[in-house]
Amino acid sequence: MNLSREERALYNPAFTAVLCTRAVQGYDKEYAAPCPLPVAVTAAVMALQPSIRAALPATTGAGLMGWLDANEAVRIAMARNTTALAAIVRPGLLFALQTKVLHCTDASLTLVPRALTKTVNGATPQTLAIQKAAVLLGRWLPSTGSLSTVLTLLGVKP
Repeated sequence: MNLSREERALYNPAFTAVLCTRAVQGYDKEYAAPCPLPVAVTAAVMALQPSIRAALPATTGAGLMGWLDANEAVRIAMARNTTALAAIVRPGLLFALQTKVLHCTDASLTLVPRALTKTVNGATPQTLAIQKAAVLLGRWLPSTGSLSTVLTLLGVKP
């Protein structure tokens, strides 16, 4: 994949590891349970896309299904970008597992205590926005109860 210098800097494994970890943090905060692997990857993929971040609601109180119906551009962006971005997110997830920031059992992820601060911080407004989106998506994607339905509606194969 040919990436620009800025894209290579943004899409490095350390940053995508942080995104997966932020999604797991969001999931843990909302559900107090191990995070399903597809939630972490999908949240990171969605958070990396500016058009999706711009469409996200301010809170998890918004209905996910209604939001997806009202934001057809999200489905288009996911169909167009998921395969390429998942290939970028996977090395980050592996990095988080290898460095023991995340722990995986039975296709679920848990955060190693104190591996990453709970406070989202970033060097730039863009990295801060991406991390906050990953936390929100980690909390919100499973809110309908059926993750397979959400992934299908997004056009993503688990």
